Amino acid sequence: MKRLPTRSRSVSVRRRLASAGIAGALAVSLAACAQSERGEAGGEGGTFTFGAAGAPDLFDPFYASDGETFRVTRQMFEGLVSFKPGSAEVEPGLAESWESSPDGKTWTFKTRQGVKFHDGTDFNADAVCKNFERWYNQTGAGQNQALSYYWIENFGGFADGQTPSLYEGCQAPDPNTAVVKLTRATSKFPDILGLDPFMIQSPTALEEYQANNVQAQGDSFVYSEYAKSHPTGTGPFTFESYDQGNGTIRLTRNDEYWGEKAKIQNLVFRVIPDETVRKQELEAGGIDGYDLPNPADLAALREAGNNVQVRDPFNIMYLGVTQKNNPKLADLKVRQALAHAVDRETLVKANMPEGAEVAKQFYPKTVDGYADDVQQYDHNPEKAKQLLAEAGASDLTVNFYWPTEVTRPYMPDPRGIFNTVADDLRQVGVTVNPVSRPWNGGYTDEVDNAKADLFLLGWTGDYNSPDNFIGTFFGTTENRFWTQASPWGEDLANQLQAADSEPDEARRNAMYQDINRKLMSEYLPAVPLSHSPPAIVVSDQVEGLQPSPLTAEVFDTVSISG
Repeated sequence: MKRLPTRSRSVSVRRRLASAGIAGALAVSLAACAQSERGEAGGEGGTFTFGAAGAPDLFDPFYASDGETFRVTRQMFEGLVSFKPGSAEVEPGLAESWESSPDGKTWTFKTRQGVKFHDGTDFNADAVCKNFERWYNQTGAGQNQALSYYWIENFGGFADGQTPSLYEGCQAPDPNTAVVKLTRATSKFPDILGLDPFMIQSPTALEEYQANNVQAQGDSFVYSEYAKSHPTGTGPFTFESYDQGNGTIRLTRNDEYWGEKAKIQNLVFRVIPDETVRKQELEAGGIDGYDLPNPADLAALREAGNNVQVRDPFNIMYLGVTQKNNPKLADLKVRQALAHAVDRETLVKANMPEGAEVAKQFYPKTVDGYADDVQQYDHNPEKAKQLLAEAGASDLTVNFYWPTEVTRPYMPDPRGIFNTVADDLRQVGVTVNPVSRPWNGGYTDEVDNAKADLFLLGWTGDYNSPDNFIGTFFGTTENRFWTQASPWGEDLANQLQAADSEPDEARRNAMYQDINRKLMSEYLPAVPLSHSPPAIVVSDQVEGLQPSPLTAEVFDTVSISG
């Protein structure tokens, strides 16, 4: 299976372009209604208004892959498993408990009783299996990578059998027991069931509003009535309306929710594409909070009395190296020279927010399989020059790509980061040809198609699994690093597959530690740079926000004081 890991919770470029166009057109009109959507105060009840960076694509999370859509849908939907607030640790969701067979292929989930979907129908084991079967039986446009990205990435193929699938079947022997069978063991299970696309939806509503009726239309898609107006889950908020002209999504508290009810009555998302405008709207009282404030603004936001919360870093930014176009980059010594050339300590201090750390491998130390004894590359320009000379690459010239019109949790200032790294490379004699592309206007496409020699990119983890990081990056040789150019590329992919399929946790972690050691010594397909703690800001009237290292907040704990 070919992986296309462009995520930062935003995968489908064509669909993002459409959303960005809509969002851009809204900027002026949104600024004019600063006060109209600010929630009334009053503890229990009231309205919490959040400034979203982009418009959602749709409200059916299975067909989505972008963070702005998920920010809305995770308020309405829930999965069999969830993540503990403030962590990446799995906890019960719609399943109270689960157990695995010794071979890791059969998973038995005990579902919660007394839970109802927003349409009043029962959540039960049969509903779980119907959701799995819906995902597995996608046809036509539903199998498009842009729509079923997370299924393809995590489960592989569909029922037509053209590509092998991790999923084998689901049975409901009684209303409170769902048995999911896999074709092999995987370290991803059951954690992936907490991802937004795999949240459980009402089978009745899916059928009534023809949720699978999605059609390709040129470079975009036409979605069903369900995806546009009738999302139906079990979560703490229900869908009320989406005024696309004003860029306003309204949700209402689910008073029939099975768990603790939301503290606010109404949840509003206002689409405000420009980060500076979001800051101004917070200051003016037009919104109650927004995500990923510019690190340069954090001190001023705090001085103004706002509550700036910095999440624990659960991401990686790296200097990518593509081996396809420049034969010199296929030489390990050249890649090691690049690693020694970059002053990562200075990069973190000068360009990253408070709390950022230098990355020593391709995921944070909180993820399983982290190895403490990997080879490290200190900032050593003379060593870099020596390695380039030994490789016959003292005259190395590279096309170095960096993205514009974007801020990512792991990359808050792309231009500044690019300039810092490029200057380090020039100091060791590398000729740098800068190439900039808009994030949604060519950057991710060209990087994924291995057109860049060097590039800046990263990843925010979905869950605590090495496969979600290095398996996504290097699990196939047809990747943006073009590891098929190296004799170890296929072997690395096979090692990752074997580690992911190992059911014994201790043995699996040891396998990943060994892979991490090889990645940093024998392979070095890219240069890990940093882990960055992304911030989220709310006004001083907001209480109860629980920041998530996965950037996956649910706002049911939020209240408005005043």
